[in-house]
Amino acid sequence: MRQTVPSETLVARTAHELARLSMDAEDGAFLGGEDELLGKLRVSRPTLRQAAKIAENDRLISVRRGIRGGFYATRPDAQDAIRTLARYLRLRGATLADILLVSRQVSEEASALACGCEDAGLRDQLKAFVGRIEDNDTPAAIIKAEGDLVSLIARMSGNPAIELVMAIGFSFGMEEQRVGLYRDADHRAVARRLQRQLCQAILERDADVARVMMKRRSASVLGWIEQLQGESA
Repeated sequence: MRQTVPSETLVARTAHELARLSMDAEDGAFLGGEDELLGKLRVSRPTLRQAAKIAENDRLISVRRGIRGGFYATRPDAQDAIRTLARYLRLRGATLADILLVSRQVSEEASALACGCEDAGLRDQLKAFVGRIEDNDTPAAIIKAEGDLVSLIARMSGNPAIELVMAIGFSFGMEEQRVGLYRDADHRAVARRLQRQLCQAILERDADVARVMMKRRSASVLGWIEQLQGESA
């Protein structure tokens, strides 16, 4: 006896198939018109339209109307995902200290992996960053520089999961401007020195030293956050 596939399951399966078609194509590529996809996926029009809404909400396809209408491949916006995760964590009461406690080992691993980066363009960006370090002498400038540095190191690591974890940490770091992080000139001087030493270790491909410098950076930031919390208590 033939089993009937529940409509929810069929819609979900169709949404997954649309996502697969999108990911197999170039961003912005035309996947087909509605009638064409009905034939390819062998589903009803209502099922296809429900599935398309799911895939579109996940930013895996875009549906256009008009003369050039149809289904197009697209990609999720990483920054949207990062902001959403950061907002969720903050609503749950998470702080930058919480994020650093979790992400510091990831950051240390990223630093070690970055030492093996063979992308000349990324290494040149790191050298250029070193040349700008001493220009950053305000809390906002230091926080931006920290974010730029960890983002670059994450890309040099070649690991997208590391990029995500470190980007969430940066998102929290930007928010910490409001509580006075790096307002102390001595803290800014230490931050610049640690940035320089970390970059130098990566450029010299010394993974052990890079790990140590990233560990010191995380420990320093955690200490400053604890100090701020003590002052506000």
